[in-house]
Amino acid sequence: MSRNKLCPQCKIRRFQVKNDEGRCVVVTVNENYEIIPVHENESLEGMDLSVLYCLGCSWKGSVKSLI
Repeated sequence: MSRNKLCPQCKIRRFQVKNDEGRCVVVTVNENYEIIPVHENESLEGMDLSVLYCLGCSWKGSVKSLI
């Protein structure tokens, strides 16, 4: 079973990424630090993948900050 990375603050595994227009995609991050859309039909094209926004708390940061 794959282990998703967790928010270092509230320990949930769902985040969102945004683009310049403010569009958001809900994602998880796998054990290899790959960002994966929760909904298969959504694309990460054009999204800023350098900052993740936690859906459970106010944390935001880079993929490498996850636990």
